[in-house]
Amino acid sequence: KYGNKGLDGNLNINMFGSAGQSFGAFTLPGMKVRLTGEANDYVGKGIHGGEIVVLPEADAGFVAADSSIVGNSCLYGATGGDFHANGRAGERFCVRNSGAYAVCEGTGDHCCEYMTGGVVVSLGTVGRNVGAGMTGGIGYFYDENGGFEERVNGEIVKHQRVITAAGEIQLRNIVERHFEKTGSEKAEAILDNWDEEVSKFWQVYPPSEASSAVVAESIVGDAVKVSAVAPSEDLCYLPIGAGLNPEQTTRCAD
Repeated sequence: KYGNKGLDGNLNINMFGSAGQSFGAFTLPGMKVRLTGEANDYVGKGIHGGEIVVLPEADAGFVAADSSIVGNSCLYGATGGDFHANGRAGERFCVRNSGAYAVCEGTGDHCCEYMTGGVVVSLGTVGRNVGAGMTGGIGYFYDENGGFEERVNGEIVKHQRVITAAGEIQLRNIVERHFEKTGSEKAEAILDNWDEEVSKFWQVYPPSEASSAVVAESIVGDAVKVSAVAPSEDLCYLPIGAGLNPEQTTRCAD
């Protein structure tokens, strides 16, 4: 009845415990959904805007970066919004994503499958077949132990280190926001030693992104999108070589 932009206001939803299938499906702009616990498959299915954060309980008793916190096919068919999971995701993370900005701390097989837009950041290991059928968007993958390249499906996508200033700006701002939203120990460790750790990331991109500022160093004067849900587009973008000022950091994150 009201469509994708019919919510006039904001909803802040805080939940605790174990969520079933399709938690946070079809979330819209103005919605912030936070789950302390864990969730099953299809978290954020069809998300169009807003924000979903999933993190473990403070006394969970396990290392978040080494443990699954959401299931398979999360953000299936997403068209917008931001997603942060302080833990690992299952298989087919962000399959058919066309606009969401999503962070997790590792995934199973087929990450970014058939993706056409948005940005995905994985702060941990991934399974095989990364980027199969991917025709748009960007992926960043933290490869601490050197096993990532053999897991990429190179039929369409290419991969490289983060070689551009714009790419580094985009990646760092997304990782910073992930830490702010989740308190991720993995994100904090990477940020604390950024100059060294950034060299361990791979960037995956399809031909449609080959001339974008985050991929090609020769592109000058473009802007870098670092979030899908900031209050205004001006605050979602940074000029090349710039960082967020304190006001922008607060407004983009909150």
